[in-house]
Amino acid sequence: MVDVATLRRHDLAYVRSEAWPGLLHGQAEDEMEPDLMAWAALGRPAIFRRRTCSDAADIVPLGLPLPPGMGRKRLALSCPPAAVMRTAPPPLLRDALPAAPARWHPAIGTLLESTPSCRCFGSLAWQYLTGLSYLADTSDLDLLVECGSDADARRVTALLTDVAERAPTRIDAELITPCGTAVQWREWLSENPELLVKSHTGSALIAREALFA
Repeated sequence: MVDVATLRRHDLAYVRSEAWPGLLHGQAEDEMEPDLMAWAALGRPAIFRRRTCSDAADIVPLGLPLPPGMGRKRLALSCPPAAVMRTAPPPLLRDALPAAPARWHPAIGTLLESTPSCRCFGSLAWQYLTGLSYLADTSDLDLLVECGSDADARRVTALLTDVAERAPTRIDAELITPCGTAVQWREWLSENPELLVKSHTGSALIAREALFA
């Protein structure tokens, strides 16, 4: 059974096949039901989402971002912990590379040379995970980069700045601290004394010096 307390933003949840009908009940129009049941039958994941005030304390809050071909809807789901077979972090960028447009490959290659453990989320991650068409000409390259210190953050943001100047798409990266909180890389570059930090419980302003304390 999954321990909800250990889940982080962007974590994936693989739900037991027999739990999907109840998970999807009342969540989508009738014409979408075959596509969603196919999603379940193929063992595709959902994603851990932020808990809202309407979520019961004993459920796992999940989301399902659907591709354009399924209406690009974002379904808010919930299930008991026992219905989750396993969880996984977002995919490694190097694993998702084959699903990326060819014109992205040089920028991704440069990133992977210095940050081989970088992960991705958003459209690229879902296209890789499902084989469905999520990416469009306007899609961002969404990244998650673990940083253990201010020095790590400086190195990573210098790399991202360099790559972003030449990349054919916008780079949206989050710096992930050892405790799992995240700050947007351009926010970190702002030099503001307080930074907007995100976690699975919400967002908050914290002092810059406390980020990696």
